[in-house]
Amino acid sequence: QVQLVESGGGLVQAGGSLRLSCAASGRAFSTYVMAWFRQAPGKEREFVAAITSSAASTYYADSVKGRFTISRSNAKNTVYLQMYSLKPEDTAVYYCAGRRGGYSDYEYDYWGQGTQVTVSS
Repeated sequence: QVQLVESGGGLVQAGGSLRLSCAASGRAFSTYVMAWFRQAPGKEREFVAAITSSAASTYYADSVKGRFTISRSNAKNTVYLQMYSLKPEDTAVYYCAGRRGGYSDYEYDYWGQGTQVTVSS
């Protein structure tokens, strides 16, 4: 069983930046594809970004491409989401997720509890 704990959310003005972190338990972290999803009030959860186990490949939703960067440290069992040029529409609860196997933009085995990001205009 893998536990994921997000941190780093908060309130930021439009145009600002935030860095989310997700700490994972367990020794298999380095074998998982890791991702970030988000869910805004009244909307369905959506894919934000993913990174393969070795960090060789990254994937982004069109809405965040060029503004967000996903990265990971397998030595620290941690995945990050650096967010720049934040917009009010980025306001959501952000979830960290992990899966065994290859990349996916929707099917994940493990989920964190979420961290709130609020962007004020």
